[in-house]
Amino acid sequence: MLAMPEVNHIKNLRNNKSLSINEIVKRTGFAWKTVKKYADEDQLPEEKTPFKKGMMHEEKWGEIVSDWLMEDQALKKKLRRNNKNIFKQLQ
Repeated sequence: MLAMPEVNHIKNLRNNKSLSINEIVKRTGFAWKTVKKYADEDQLPEEKTPFKKGMMHEEKWGEIVSDWLMEDQALKKKLRRNNKNIFKQLQ
């Protein structure tokens, strides 16, 4: 699967510059099937979001802890929550 900038480049060459599939293959170096797939399809590939699993996320604690950790990134290292503080706050 190609990255989005590469897909957009292929679509740009096909739609805006009206190049043939073979010419795009020569310019980009990708396989003919790959170029055909991305140049002529209307749908863009969807990025996959990782499914979070485990006890923290099944019981909805994972979102709270994730938010806390995102907030703590802005703080100095000594002021951030550690494992013991997170556990105490969850209790």
